Amino acid sequence: MLIKISSAAVVGIDAVPVTIEVHALPGFDFTLVGLPDVAVKESHERILAALTVNGFESLHRSYTINMAPADIKKEGAAFDLPLAIGMLAGCEKLKTRALDRYMIMGELSLDGSLQPIRGALSIALCARKEGFKGLILPAANAEEAAVVDGLEVYGLQNLIEVVRFLNGEIKDELNPDDKFEPTKVDTQALFDTLAFPSDLDFADVRGQYKVRRAMEVAAAGGHNMIMVGPPGAGKSMMAKRLPSILPPLTLEEALETTKIHSVAGLMNKRKGVSSSLIVQRPFRSPHHTITDVALVGGGTNPHPGEISLAHNGVLFLDELPEYKRSALEVMRQPLEDRHITVARTKETVDYPASFMLVAAMNPCPCGHYGENNPAHPCTCTPAQVHRYLSKISGPLLDRIDIQCEIEAVAYDQLRDTQPGESSAAMRERVLRARAVQNERFKHSKLVHCNAMMNAQMVRQYCALDAECDQLLELTMTKLGLSARAYDRILKVARTIADLEGAADIRKQHLLEAISYRSLDRNSWGG
Repeated sequence: MLIKISSAAVVGIDAVPVTIEVHALPGFDFTLVGLPDVAVKESHERILAALTVNGFESLHRSYTINMAPADIKKEGAAFDLPLAIGMLAGCEKLKTRALDRYMIMGELSLDGSLQPIRGALSIALCARKEGFKGLILPAANAEEAAVVDGLEVYGLQNLIEVVRFLNGEIKDELNPDDKFEPTKVDTQALFDTLAFPSDLDFADVRGQYKVRRAMEVAAAGGHNMIMVGPPGAGKSMMAKRLPSILPPLTLEEALETTKIHSVAGLMNKRKGVSSSLIVQRPFRSPHHTITDVALVGGGTNPHPGEISLAHNGVLFLDELPEYKRSALEVMRQPLEDRHITVARTKETVDYPASFMLVAAMNPCPCGHYGENNPAHPCTCTPAQVHRYLSKISGPLLDRIDIQCEIEAVAYDQLRDTQPGESSAAMRERVLRARAVQNERFKHSKLVHCNAMMNAQMVRQYCALDAECDQLLELTMTKLGLSARAYDRILKVARTIADLEGAADIRKQHLLEAISYRSLDRNSWGG
């Protein structure tokens, strides 16, 4: 008897349909083909235990199972449930009339309970695209998958419930009120409820007006930013408040962001927030001991790294020179292309990586280089300062649009009891500037803010008058800036003009943009 079960395999952040073909004959054999990995091959033992515990003992058959298409690697234990359903149908323990209407995924425990899987949202989108009526998966993943409209999502607890559902037993005989109902999620309500719940506010920041302004510009245009200053000046404090002034996610961005976190297996680990949809821009802050693979993604079985988990949000790297140089250098290409391609012998996957990089660092190992503070004199030699700064390569620094020096907060500012300008006020200006950019780039599907402009767009939208052109030429020659820096200065100037509601880039806009590229590069590495 030949049975076909529909499931899916996650490739990158998307899912592709997989058909599990089960051929059952008299005998005692189990053959699994179709490029399964070790976890899938081990499913036979888990499935037999789960079936036996739940009373399905008479399964004396010889099973040949093919997972098609055979050129896509099948990974993980999420295929346990469809394989078990196929075996039950093959020995006529299950009705088959409903099997072609549902996609089925789930990991089995030895007692038959269903454990959460990765990539539930991607699988739900795949099921809808392929025209299935519904999706059957573990209850822990139901809300996440139910975000997809036009698809019935049934989150079930165990193997027995799946069998009952497929056999058409709508009600539990022992509990008549226990009905199988599809999970429903009000996506709009999630957005309305969780739009800006952060309790971090720029009103808590004392002083640092220049850096606050730089962060507002960065948020308005989606620009990368680095802060260089002494310990305790507020670099980390301000970076953590950056998401509070960023525009809210669109539904499209929320779905894409959720897909990445779902594939990484992080959705069911989110405590105190919705486990169905990410509606706040991510803020990722990995420790400086992170490896290259953990930062950019990959591994034997590729998974998204921190730069992809920060997609549509902020990646904050504190104490930047403490990161391994090799880890920092692999970010150079994603910073330009806004995606990362991970190539392995057997497969190549592509992960999105459109994030704002915000970095912070001290000016030297002791942190007090350049300070006019007798209480904290710098104890570093010129060689130590050079060696410390040279950990950040010139090409990487060149890709950071806004480079800001930060000074220690003065005592009178610390004593000030009046709150600073709130995040809400700053966000209002950012939203106005983003509205201008949305109108500017409404015909482009790839560009959403000034930082994403290509060379052609820079020429079109960042034209300079003769005075500004002469000023920029003088700056480029004096500071020895690169062609990349030229484009990035123009992008930042365009953002500053948008914040002021100006149609053209004026001299004051350009001067401010140039001031964000004025770090002393004499000690930086190449």
